[in-house]
Amino acid sequence: MTPSVQPASPRTARPRRYLMCRPVHFEVSYSINPWMDPGKPVDTDLAVLQWERLRSLYLAHGHTVELIDPLPGLPDMVYAANGATVVDGRVLGARFRNAERAAEGPAYLRWFREHGYADTRYPDHVNEGEGDFLTTASRILAGRGFRSAPDAHREAERFFGRPVLGLELVDPRFYHLDTALAVLDGDEIMYNPEAFSADSLALLRRHYPDALLATPEDAAVFGLNAVSDGRNVYLPEPAQTLAAALHARGFTPHPVDLSELLKGGGSVKCCTLELRP
Repeated sequence: MTPSVQPASPRTARPRRYLMCRPVHFEVSYSINPWMDPGKPVDTDLAVLQWERLRSLYLAHGHTVELIDPLPGLPDMVYAANGATVVDGRVLGARFRNAERAAEGPAYLRWFREHGYADTRYPDHVNEGEGDFLTTASRILAGRGFRSAPDAHREAERFFGRPVLGLELVDPRFYHLDTALAVLDGDEIMYNPEAFSADSLALLRRHYPDALLATPEDAAVFGLNAVSDGRNVYLPEPAQTLAAALHARGFTPHPVDLSELLKGGGSVKCCTLELRP
């Protein structure tokens, strides 16, 4: 069991390195999750503006943001979190379940190899990067049920040399783990209880008894698709109850409007891949 987490006082922000992809080719031209409606108009210029505001917020708080060039024909490449998982400088690439996104995996892995990451692996099993692999101080939490395969969990465990705790997602609206759970600091997390199977919910309650639980309303606006640096928590603007709960725990919430990118089924965390040294 993970030790009970006591809120830090004061919370400490740690500089992070992120990889992001500007959404210049963003559109919703197909549907591979319940949020995507090709019949709904998308304002690409607004999506870029909202994305730039998120990037500027990271930079203003002292974080480093690396950029990968967006490729034509890959409108979901903006969701950089899905492109790989980076732990201890080791890179496990992504192998996408849907053909529409298949080319993103090699594109992201190529970026890592061209930028000096020597220890990289293209996976044998389907995994969608940090969409389903979230790293805590003690372990990697791994989602399954809609995208990443259970065999990918064992592959990640062997590659990173860290224990992996598999969690089953059961609500198609929360098709990646990072839409239903966020790591706040160390072993402190927040999650949506309704997104998980009964067995996985029991695991979360046992390992993380002090986790912050999101309301259904905040979960429904992707409030858990958030990024934390240990003090500052960047989360979707409509998740106001969750923001207040984070503030009560000593975090500083930073609401971000990514309404255009939500039309593709992504928000703050989806746009942000952490490069852990």
